[in-house]
Amino acid sequence: MPAKWALLRILILNQAFYPDCVATAQYGSELGQALAASGHEVYALAGNRGYDDPAKKFPDREVWEGIRIVRVPSLGLGKGNKLRRALEFAWFMMACSYKLFIFPKFDVIVALTSPPIISYLAAWMKLLKGSKLVYWTMDINPDEAIAAGWLEEGSLVARGLIAAQSFSIRMSDRIVVLDRFMEERVRRHSPGSSICVIPPWPLDCVVFDRQGREKFRENHGMGGKFVIMYSGNHSPCHPLDVILEAADVLRDEDDFLFAFVGGGSEHLNVKKFASARRLKNVVTLPYQPKQDLASSLGAADLQVVVMGNPFVGMIHPCKIYNILALGAPFLYVGPPESHISDLASSLGEAANCVASVRHGDVKGAVAAIQNARRHTEYRSPVYEGAARSRSLHELVFVIESLREPCTDHSRKGPPSL
Repeated sequence: MPAKWALLRILILNQAFYPDCVATAQYGSELGQALAASGHEVYALAGNRGYDDPAKKFPDREVWEGIRIVRVPSLGLGKGNKLRRALEFAWFMMACSYKLFIFPKFDVIVALTSPPIISYLAAWMKLLKGSKLVYWTMDINPDEAIAAGWLEEGSLVARGLIAAQSFSIRMSDRIVVLDRFMEERVRRHSPGSSICVIPPWPLDCVVFDRQGREKFRENHGMGGKFVIMYSGNHSPCHPLDVILEAADVLRDEDDFLFAFVGGGSEHLNVKKFASARRLKNVVTLPYQPKQDLASSLGAADLQVVVMGNPFVGMIHPCKIYNILALGAPFLYVGPPESHISDLASSLGEAANCVASVRHGDVKGAVAAIQNARRHTEYRSPVYEGAARSRSLHELVFVIESLREPCTDHSRKGPPSL
């Protein structure tokens, strides 16, 4: 007689969750939806303010798509400077520690990476309460912080964070990384860890919508322009110098418009650059709500994907999957070896990559943009139907692989969190 399998009580642990717009919130939310749709008892522990925009405040508790969301108070300091960011992260970690201590045992905790060492708390919960731990590494820290110059390599803080990261990796029952470069970096910390390479997927809302495209372009003064768009996190990990300098070179060609959509520590610097150079061909917009994401991304004639040279294996710009789902042309700015170049190589012309240029090559970027205006257009989406959700199903399977056979599926009801 085949074994029966228990449904799981699962906690998704991350500072950002629905309805926040940042990438980790969107991916964590879609994972939660998939797990709840499979019948599992799903909870989320997050902050009660927007990750990038602390002016946005969310309910302390709510049920969304079958997921019970508990939010802890945030200081609302934002990420304007390193001190504020560190204080916000530290406060969230303390608030989560209290909640995790008083919560009942979860069968599985899925820890993401906002703030960077939130998995450290999940690892301690595994020790104290016996939960299984899935560490979903959306980025690798403190490696990223050291490479960006936010932390001094070899400093006391850096060594402490590296120790916390290594502890999290060793305690994880499964580690999910996004590409082969991340896998190599994680294996340096723990060669024997159970690591799964599962790339992100296009968000469920991203489909080409011509009417939405035209409306977005009209609302933001893009009509009649060839729009070059960078959409997502603006940080030192994604240096935008080449694109900004290209905008300066093309300042007198009236049919080009450069749109920078999103947030992050460098978003203000984009505005300052455009103001200092008096560039009328640059517009900046905040993160767009998920329901408007397809219209926003689809409004561009050329998307830009940027990877900083030192950050391969530490970060993984997820925007590429949404771009592929739209069939949009894109320009890659970054090192020759990365998950972006891997994708472009494996998909060939289907990837619709108009060019790959290195950082500092302003002339090459300008030539690529001019050529794209003459010769490129949207193609058939790379991800359609089942292919769009393959990675999500693989991730659900990894989590479900941690359950044990049982004969009693009953619960006494959901815990009061």
